[in-house]
Amino acid sequence: MRRLPVYILIQTSGAMRGEPIESIKVGLEAMVASLRQDPFALESVYMSIVTFSREPEQLMPLTELEDLQIPVIQQPTASGTHLGEALEYICKKVDEEVQLTTPDKKGDWMPLLFIMCDGRASDVQLFNQVLPEIKRKHFGSIVACSVGAKTDIENLKKITDKIVSLDTTDSGTFRQFFKWVSVAVSVGNRSVGATDEILLPPPPPEVHSVI
Repeated sequence: MRRLPVYILIQTSGAMRGEPIESIKVGLEAMVASLRQDPFALESVYMSIVTFSREPEQLMPLTELEDLQIPVIQQPTASGTHLGEALEYICKKVDEEVQLTTPDKKGDWMPLLFIMCDGRASDVQLFNQVLPEIKRKHFGSIVACSVGAKTDIENLKKITDKIVSLDTTDSGTFRQFFKWVSVAVSVGNRSVGATDEILLPPPPPEVHSVI
């Protein structure tokens, strides 16, 4: 069975500190439980979780659903949101972990990337430099979830045209968001390879499409 790599990139500084981080873990656990009910996802989805503030950190390499345990997400005290460095790190991990098709073996499906952040980048120069590289990775879909009242939507638009925002950052809202992500992943599991782009299901009422 070909793998469907799913990368989840989570900002742990600024707007994400406090209740949002705790709520994200609840949402992630709900998402994994939902995906495990899908036999197609259970066989093919491999998930990685990367966090970032001043530096990116891979909390979990690509791991199949059956063996997946949500890691502890630390909340750093240092300031800084190096979104450019985080995106560069994701590109590096995709190069290292995603298996390409060879004459003897079919490679992985195109990876999916979900980004949870406020769109702000302390490393503006690197952020702008890495954008073409993100485009070249041929993600099946990139979804940005804006969090916080001071989100830099224009930065997020440079990454993807699929942007959603949350009304609140409590556990119930994040649970609904990750439930939607699980549906999106299941759709991707069936459609990647058939088209260059995955058509995502409409988000729930708690999650609003920005563009």
